[in-house]
Amino acid sequence: MELLDGFITYLSVEKGLAGNTLSSYETDLRKFGLFLRERKVSPAEASTSDIIDFLDFLRGKGYATSTLCRYISSFKALYKYMLLEDLRKDDPSGTIQLPKKWDRVPKALGQKDMTALLDGVQGGRTVLRDRAMIELLYSSGLRVSELVGIKLGDINFEAGFIRVIGKGLKERVVPVNPRALEKIKQYVSEERPGILKKRQSQHLFVTGRGGAMTRQRFWQTLKVIGNRIGIELSPHTVRHCFATHLLEGGADLRSVQKMLGHSDISTTQIYTRVTTDRITKVFKKYHPRA
Repeated sequence: MELLDGFITYLSVEKGLAGNTLSSYETDLRKFGLFLRERKVSPAEASTSDIIDFLDFLRGKGYATSTLCRYISSFKALYKYMLLEDLRKDDPSGTIQLPKKWDRVPKALGQKDMTALLDGVQGGRTVLRDRAMIELLYSSGLRVSELVGIKLGDINFEAGFIRVIGKGLKERVVPVNPRALEKIKQYVSEERPGILKKRQSQHLFVTGRGGAMTRQRFWQTLKVIGNRIGIELSPHTVRHCFATHLLEGGADLRSVQKMLGHSDISTTQIYTRVTTDRITKVFKKYHPRA
């Protein structure tokens, strides 16, 4: 689709988007294009009703609210581009509002569960790698795409921080605790050479094929470990835990925002709901007048 190719180029060149973000836009809009094709309508001819019908179709398939929000963002970006390029005179997505993104408080494990997770990685040829990845994920609150994209040169062991490239190619520096750094050092010196088998790679976390660890592979690894200790896990759950436990320990919201790489502090405020919910439960359980 020529329109989509032009739009993706615009996002890449003008907006500096890349990687998973760019891929999400392309996947969403290709799916929308197939939906419109069955109606014999092009994106340039689509109406607000067409977009709403497509969202209803996705909702009927069980898509999460957060995914629907992403689709709406894709539509708004596409039609903004079409207006700029004079491909349309109106924006059919203009009146569509984002649904409430968080229908429920995000799930965060307690600190005891996180300790069980960090201690639950045992055995296997890549045990040091898996321990280092999970420890770093919890230590720094990285997105999974940021975690698997880390290169050896991105870590400053002496200063105790890591440089990551987040959404929109934005660079940030995130602190790493000594425990995580030690696990990374152990993995790099004792296990990584054996995984690579004399091959070379600039990536920190590698697989037996010599390439970088993928998001999907790490997700599967985390799921297996979670099943072993009886906890339902995803990389984003660990990121939730990072933010929630920081706030529970007294960290200020702005600092947590910077470490998570959120451009809008309202996104970070989600985690204050988590801590408030937990405090309320403790109050109701233990206060004599609750």
